[in-house]
Amino acid sequence: MLRHPLFFHINTSMANSGPLARQPTKLDYASPTQFSFIINQLPKVQFFTVAANVPGVSIGETVLPTPFRQIPIQGDMVDYESLEISFIVDEYLENYLSLHDWITGVGFPKTRNQFTTFRDSTSETPSGIFPERAVDRTSGAIKSDRPNISDATLTILSNKNNPIVEVRFRDLFPVSLGALDYDQGATDVEYLRTTASFSYQLYEIVAL
Repeated sequence: MLRHPLFFHINTSMANSGPLARQPTKLDYASPTQFSFIINQLPKVQFFTVAANVPGVSIGETVLPTPFRQIPIQGDMVDYESLEISFIVDEYLENYLSLHDWITGVGFPKTRNQFTTFRDSTSETPSGIFPERAVDRTSGAIKSDRPNISDATLTILSNKNNPIVEVRFRDLFPVSLGALDYDQGATDVEYLRTTASFSYQLYEIVAL
């Protein structure tokens, strides 16, 4: 007796979507210690970075009013949480000062010369001339001030220290830098470490 083609189609579909086909092929767990962090503007910070995060994202929601209840509807605007890093401070505070100079260079709390000095010489990507901040006539977007922002990459490593995933941050800038707490009453030597928070345009997760 001949089987109907639909019979074979159903059985083939069930075989491809059965419990065995749905099992994961990679069973290793992610380790929180297997990573490296590179930020172009802060080469002296990246070597001492001991903690970093992949920021959370949310899309929000809106509601559709009805006579019975508010119906939630998915939003259309993605919000990114801040990038947070922790790093050990070196003896001469060079890595701390590089981040401190970035913040004070952009905010110039004393004089406007702080801004021009950072832009033209202190920055790892100095402009040398005043960057054009006009609106791009083609896209309508404001052109970036590249000496004052940076790209960064958080590389996730396998258990054999091979890079497997990159989290690429675009147009990043610092929004806060933690304090340095000195204490002569400390009984054990714990090297100073501090935290920093960054905002950015967006990030992408890329499998290598």
